[in-house]
Amino acid sequence: MEGKLFLCATPIGNLEDITYRVVRTLQEADLIAAEDTRHSIKLLNHFEINTPMTSYHEFNKIEKGKYLIEQLRAGLNIALITDAGTPGISDPGEELVKMAYEAGIEVSSLPGPSACITALTLSGLSTRRFAFEAFLPMDKKEKQLILKELQNETRTIILYEAPHRLVKTLKELLEALGDRKMTLVRELTKKYETAFQTTLSGAIQYYNEQEPKGECVIVIEGKLQKEIEKEGQDKWMALSIQEHMDIYLNKGMDKKEAMKAVSVDRGVPKREIYQMLLDNKE
Repeated sequence: MEGKLFLCATPIGNLEDITYRVVRTLQEADLIAAEDTRHSIKLLNHFEINTPMTSYHEFNKIEKGKYLIEQLRAGLNIALITDAGTPGISDPGEELVKMAYEAGIEVSSLPGPSACITALTLSGLSTRRFAFEAFLPMDKKEKQLILKELQNETRTIILYEAPHRLVKTLKELLEALGDRKMTLVRELTKKYETAFQTTLSGAIQYYNEQEPKGECVIVIEGKLQKEIEKEGQDKWMALSIQEHMDIYLNKGMDKKEAMKAVSVDRGVPKREIYQMLLDNKE
């Protein structure tokens, strides 16, 4: 019988947030794979869990992953935990899950704490649709590509950031996205948890005067659809009516279809487009 891989969500601050099911699974597993065993031993000691641990992190995820798959094939049940939160969300656990599926190993995810979801529900911003970006890339070119993709993102945006990089990241976001509404959430589930509703420019001003402390989650309002429509109209308004018409005529549309498309682009009735064309002809 092959073993089973359990993804166990652990507290992101308050130890009371762990589930009974996760505690039982950690106690019953044959082995716990932890991102940082020195960090996780405190959690295990608190709940009197004596299951053996091994390290599994970003820098050994391939070689140690192969070892863990071998142990699973040999029949061991393995519980995977990250330093805080749900394994596989912005951490190397996703690689082990891929390897397990490729090996035909059964995987189960035990729900629990997650910083991105906790921050989103606390933000006061729209929760129906959201885009999770975790930490922005350190590579400058890669970061610029991500920021460009986010410029017209209409979903609520969630990012992680460390306190010493917070102001720099906020400035980059302001430059790329414009001054959006946002909520800065820090020290989630801990004694000094705060949710600071402001704007990107307001957050920069505040943290230029106050030293950022604690791990931060940045939740940003998505771009409003009316802003996107206005930007699109501004682009078209830079063209003359005839230039605008020619774009669609050159695509093979007849004059009636082209006038309809132009009226939609510019946000005006079709009869106005027709009258403008007549006036220009005269």
